[in-house]
Amino acid sequence: MKLVMAVVQDKDSPRLAQNLVKHQIRATKLASTGGFLHAGNTTFMIGTEDDQIQEVLDVIRTSCRSREQVVTPMSPMGSQLESYVPYPVTVQVGGATVFVLDIERFEQF
Repeated sequence: MKLVMAVVQDKDSPRLAQNLVKHQIRATKLASTGGFLHAGNTTFMIGTEDDQIQEVLDVIRTSCRSREQVVTPMSPMGSQLESYVPYPVTVQVGGATVFVLDIERFEQF
């Protein structure tokens, strides 16, 4: 058995949730926040059998897309404001970060 943890941008979360239900894949959704952009994310926890991993990954891949976003970096903590010039930068957001973990034991009560 495997645990798939997928961290997706909030914009992709409804589409992924809908596609998981459509493919009869059970998941638990957790609200989370990204460290770099301090933006909202959703973390999906999906327990599945080893032979269904590819199907789960395919659903995640087709539901979550990456895109570019222009952001202004936050000033570093403890630095002097006059020396910090916040230039907007383009970063890639969206898509999914996926972890697949081996599960030794699973119980549901």
